[in-house]
Amino acid sequence: MVGNHDECHARHSRPNGLFDVNGPSGTAPVEDFQVDWESSDADTLNPRCFRKTTKWLIVLIVSHVSLCITCSSSIYTTTYDKMEADFHNSRIVSTLGLSSFVLGLAMGPMLLSPLSEFYGRKPIYVLSWSLHIVFIIPQAVAQHISVVVLFRFFDGFSGSAFLAVSGGTVGDLFSHDELQAPMALFSMSPFIGPSLGPLLGGFINYYTNWRWTYYVLIIWSLVVWLTILLLVPETHDPTLLEKKAAKLRKDTGDNRWAARSAKPQTSITTAVGRSLLRPFQLLLFEPMCLILCIYSAILLGIIYNFFGAIPLIFRTNHGFNLWQTGLAFMGIMASSFLCAATDPIWHRVRAALIRRHTKGTGMEGSSEPEFRLPPAILGSFLAPIGLFMFGWTTYSSMHWMVSIIGSAIFGTGNMLIFTGIFTFLVDAYPLYAASALAANALVRNLFAAAFPLFGNQMYEKLGYQWASSVLAFLTVAMLPFPYLFFRYEMGQYKDDPRHAEF
Repeated sequence: MVGNHDECHARHSRPNGLFDVNGPSGTAPVEDFQVDWESSDADTLNPRCFRKTTKWLIVLIVSHVSLCITCSSSIYTTTYDKMEADFHNSRIVSTLGLSSFVLGLAMGPMLLSPLSEFYGRKPIYVLSWSLHIVFIIPQAVAQHISVVVLFRFFDGFSGSAFLAVSGGTVGDLFSHDELQAPMALFSMSPFIGPSLGPLLGGFINYYTNWRWTYYVLIIWSLVVWLTILLLVPETHDPTLLEKKAAKLRKDTGDNRWAARSAKPQTSITTAVGRSLLRPFQLLLFEPMCLILCIYSAILLGIIYNFFGAIPLIFRTNHGFNLWQTGLAFMGIMASSFLCAATDPIWHRVRAALIRRHTKGTGMEGSSEPEFRLPPAILGSFLAPIGLFMFGWTTYSSMHWMVSIIGSAIFGTGNMLIFTGIFTFLVDAYPLYAASALAANALVRNLFAAAFPLFGNQMYEKLGYQWASSVLAFLTVAMLPFPYLFFRYEMGQYKDDPRHAEF
């Protein structure tokens, strides 16, 4: 008898009283020795049975860490002026430090995500965050820009564990029906971090030495490391049940006790190989996945391009100093909260689509992946509108607030598109949702690493207005796709034999 995983008071099976369970001589079927959750585990071992306050504390911590690592990516951009004065390097070389960090964010999840399936969540968290702190130190004491650029890559690679694995922790804690609010909080945090970086770094670098940027990150990261160590327990179901089964084997001397949800039976090398291969298979053989990944990649690339464009525009045309330039990112930051506030609306829209689909098919409560796309449809209009508004209001004769409002409109559209695409990919590829999201993250971060390398040159050559318009035209080119995927339904696409393979 195997307990229900979604219920706190599930129980693990025990052999009936006819058999001796205290030694290997028992003859009960192997199924009777499957270890699952039981009522005595409530509030102690089973993550689904933790107190609500404990669950939310864990969600807040892992969300905070995701915010911290993405903030670390962009806070670096505020060190450019003083760092270049010390190292005598060009701006494009400084920008390599931003790109190398984001490249690490792209590569890390491919390795760290499958490792968490073997060793559990917490060991990966503790080890990777320890390395993250270690890799900040050479940046703080560097005497050459090459040291900064190199260790920025390793810093991003190690810190990416929380972007790769934390979603699994949130899923470990809550049932499907409870998942909406905690997942919304977790999903929002990595998008607040990049806009928080210039705001925080602007004040640090205006008043102190650029190295204090890294000292602050070290202090912040050490506090985070302590909260992970002391307050975040292991939540990975197979890992916990395996520990419980091991204890039973030791206590009873019976080696037949085994966890219900076993860990992967393949080798680590095979698991990592699959983790590396499957996202590329999806990108090569699934045009829909490729198009949506490119769309979200363009949007994140534009966000990271803003880390060069906004300082250039606001310092040149409006005379902003460093900390005032950081405040100019408040529009993008506010858009994350605005998008989160619309979440109940989209759930009502999806519920209405499900009801209409039920009437048409007679299948009660049935849903389709495209029902997740309405936020992306609205966002696909808001993103170019915001970019055009931002670009054509950058004249020094216009008030700076108008450009910030334009960036907020773009940011809102950006978040709505991300929300729609992420949830659509999960529903469209249910068996390989992790691989679909990994493919999206890979392409997204590669674009984010590339855009800053040519962004400032483009703004200087084309002018602030037309450079922003070029980026807006890219979003216009991608605008039809969310609507097309919504209008022409997944039903026809699922009949494609190539899609059936996935």
